[in-house]
Amino acid sequence: MKKNEIYRAEVTGFTSEGLGVCRVDGCAVFVPNAAPDEEYELRITHVGKNAAHGKIEKILRRSPERINRRCPYAKQCGGCEFWHLTYEVETQIKKQRVLDALNRIGGQNLNDLPITPAPTCESYRNKALYPVAAGKKGLVAGFYKKGTHEVVPIDRCFILPECADRAVAAVLAWAKQAKVSAYDETTHTGLLRHIFVRHAEMTKQVMVCLVVTRDEIPKKELLLSLLQENVKGLASVAVNVNPRRGNAVLGDTTRIVWGKDAIEDVLCGLRFRISPRSFYQVNRTQAEKLYEKALEAADLHGTERVLDLYCGTGTITLCLAKRAKSVIGVELIEAAIQDAKKNARRNGIENARFFCADAGEAAKKLAQENELPDVIVVDPPRKGLSADVIEAIAQMSPTRVVYVSCDPATLARDLRLLEERGYQLKRAEALDLFPRCAHIETVCLLSRQ
Repeated sequence: MKKNEIYRAEVTGFTSEGLGVCRVDGCAVFVPNAAPDEEYELRITHVGKNAAHGKIEKILRRSPERINRRCPYAKQCGGCEFWHLTYEVETQIKKQRVLDALNRIGGQNLNDLPITPAPTCESYRNKALYPVAAGKKGLVAGFYKKGTHEVVPIDRCFILPECADRAVAAVLAWAKQAKVSAYDETTHTGLLRHIFVRHAEMTKQVMVCLVVTRDEIPKKELLLSLLQENVKGLASVAVNVNPRRGNAVLGDTTRIVWGKDAIEDVLCGLRFRISPRSFYQVNRTQAEKLYEKALEAADLHGTERVLDLYCGTGTITLCLAKRAKSVIGVELIEAAIQDAKKNARRNGIENARFFCADAGEAAKKLAQENELPDVIVVDPPRKGLSADVIEAIAQMSPTRVVYVSCDPATLARDLRLLEERGYQLKRAEALDLFPRCAHIETVCLLSRQ
């Protein structure tokens, strides 16, 4: 196979990033904007050691599931992968991804699994991080072009509420009048790095946070005036200082410029405090369904002791507390634990305790102290569970383990490891919290044998 050569190939599957998989002479070729069962003339754009990348030159056999993109930026922006497909086939691709991972990596033998689609593909995402760059006529904000740090300017993102776009427009108007410079990664100069917007769906509160290289906001009153005039529900304006090089968006220091130090939202009948660093599911409506599935799997009757690892700001923990005798929540980020404690007090929940610690160390310590939970709930980051956590779970030997996952591959790996330690998969269900994006959530129930 040679770069820039054209080959004929069919789509045989999809990667975890939403790329179509075609095969040319037995070699996998990853193709953006692919649709199931299509056939193409492909131009090879890159040839690697184990796989290649290509782009569609001509569609020879077109899928009936291919549609015109609603988003005009979809081809360039790296945020969404599936605007060119019907939502029905998108959910089927995601379901197959989970099923393949559980069977191939996890050693399961599942013929099918249920998936809960989202009720809407638009305006669902309550968090947005817009990188800022210098444009020809001033600063621009948008999202990175896939695989690069080139900013694609965007006026309207359809998976975000309109208040986010209005907030960005107001900040850019301030930057132009205040002669604010954009941060340049190459020269490590400039002031404004990102515009961070959070929106609470139920309370309609909005937080706008500017990520800057130094604690400096020229013409602050102008900024506040523009935001207040243009962003309905504005409740908080913050500044986060990140002077470091690298890809980390947020720095260590955040201060409130105007309004509240956090916004609030309602989830599963509970009120949650959301600060700039808080983890909060980006799709509130689907998160309620996700947590309900987790609660169903936990099967609590008011007598159980529950351990919630990777608890974040306590969203799942406090939902569990309503049905359990007691719950312990563990999270590594101190700010999240402080929010979790405040959320417990705000909702009058007294049977939940929170500890700031690494999940593996906390689980090992609890096991050594003979704090033996009846149910353990885990909702780890994409890298999945560490070896320490898996060993500690096995040592504590709960009756049930509920695993909430955002990555099917690491989920499947961990299920196999837990199975080797005496647990069996009883139930698995996928839920789509990210319409038009490649990610998918899964809830699994494992029982001790």
